[in-house]
Parts: sequence; C-alpha cells; structure tokens
Amino acid sequence: MSVFSKVATKGKLTLGLVFPLESYNGSVPTMKDQEVLAKRAEALGFKALWFRDVPFNDPSFGDAGQLFDPWIYMTHIMNQTTEIALGSASIILPLRHPVHTAKSINSLQILSNERLLLGVASGDRPIEYPAFNQELSQKSELFRDSFYYIKALQGDFPNYTSKFYGATNGGIDLLPKYHKKTPMFVTGHSGQSLDWIAVNADGWLYYPRDFRTLQMVMQQWNMALSKASEGWKPFMQSLYVDLVDDTKANPTPIHLGFRSGTEYANTHLKLLEKFGVNHVILNLKYASKSAAEMIEIIGEEIVTNFS
Repeated sequence: MSVFSKVATKGKLTLGLVFPLESYNGSVPTMKDQEVLAKRAEALGFKALWFRDVPFNDPSFGDAGQLFDPWIYMTHIMNQTTEIALGSASIILPLRHPVHTAKSINSLQILSNERLLLGVASGDRPIEYPAFNQELSQKSELFRDSFYYIKALQGDFPNYTSKFYGATNGGIDLLPKYHKKTPMFVTGHSGQSLDWIAVNADGWLYYPRDFRTLQMVMQQWNMALSKASEGWKPFMQSLYVDLVDDTKANPTPIHLGFRSGTEYANTHLKLLEKFGVNHVILNLKYASKSAAEMIEIIGEEIVTNFS
C-alpha cells in the first residue's frame, strides 16, 4: 500500500501531526525532543508528520513554524523514522525556484522510499515577498507557473518555457529521476479557483471551519470534482487541539480549534469523517499539557479509532 493510500482513503479519516511537536508561548518554539516525539508518533499509529515552510519570523504573524528549512528537516526526521508519511504543509511555490523544488521532491522520494506528500501554497505572509524580489500582486500567477514547471520537470529532458522562472530546451535533464507521481495538495485556494484545484491537484488541504461551513465547503469540493469529471480526491484539514484531564469535558474554542476531553474530540473527528474529511493535521501549539503527554493521549485514546 502506498503512503498516499495509508494517509487518505475515501470514507475514512486518519490523523497526523504538524511540527513543531510542542506546546509553547510566542512565535518561536524550542524544538526540543522532536526526534523522540516523531518516533513515538509513528509507533502510536499517526499516519503523517507535516513540515512548515516559513522563511522568516514575522513577529506580527506569531508563528515561526519549525524554524529549520522544511527539506532539510524532513530529511532529518526521515532518518529517525521508518514508514510514517512526510508531508509539507506547505511549500511556498512562488518563493522557491521550481527547479530546486522539483529536485528536492525527487531526492526525498527516492531517499525516503516514497514517503513524501507535497502540500503547496502561495504563502500567507505578504511581508516575505519583497525579500525574494517577488510581486505580491502576482502570487496567484507565480503559483500556477511554478506548479506547471514542476510537473514538466518530472519528465525526461523537459522542453518547457516558464513565464517567471526560466526555460529548458530539451537538452538537459533533472536528476535524480523519480518517475512515479508525487501527490500534490493545494493549500487553501492559493489564489486559484476551486475548479482549477479540482483538475490540477491530487487533493485539497484546507483550514478548520465550523460544521455548517465545512459541509458547504465539502459540497463545493465534490461539485468541482464532478464538474471536472474527476473521481474522488482527498480533503485534508488542520486543527488545533488541547485535551484536558476530564475525559467528558465539553469543548471550548481556541484559535482554529478546541479544548475538550477525549470523548468530545473523538465525536468531533467522527463528524469530520462523516462529512468527508480524509486526514486531519493536529497542531499542539496551544495545548496545556506537554506535547509528549498530548501525543500519548491522542495515540492511545483517539488514533486507535481512526486507523
């Protein structure tokens, strides 16, 4: 079974974790014990570990991600684990040259024994664009241009002209060669229409929404797939969680998620599964317990219901 099908199957929901695996205040994590926690998450049955692409710490944004470059850190965690999927959430296509991105994709797929899932995005921090000499007003077009160029670079001796990033004339080839398809998930809308995402992406990575909004979003996603004559493609989302000692505690809201006991958490996730969500990326930043405690609780009392 491929990593893709282990993480996303029609009618089923699986769970993953996003780095940093840490509960912390402020925008900068300590990044302590991440290797130990990643190994434990794999042992407990989490299906994927997700890595952020955050070039700069913008104090006004309040989230510096896992600090380390995503490709470097994925490779590091790859060497600490054996089979858990390694996902990007998400690589900012307009701020990276597509040749480098394509080479990183191929390299990691081969070295990891095909464990990579590629979330891609246009970026949500406008302040970063000037540092890369890119125009924020063009980010939608930059995203598409990079996306298409990366696809073209998967072929042999590609002959492709990109509007923003250069061209290949068929006389050079990108190595190492990885001929299988790497699943690419568009994050949010990334400046694209849902119809474009349905045709071009292998799935959609979205944000936490209330149940009513989620049902509307799922309906729109399924309609876009049907309109494009595409079959099922997975829908994934992020979710911040905090679990308290009282297993029966009712939920209270936190940023992009909730605080509750494990009973409600299971109920919430079962509803997401019912609505058609295929994978939930859990974020532990706002947890009142340590990440180690949270991973144990989720692994023992929740993951077992979604494996």
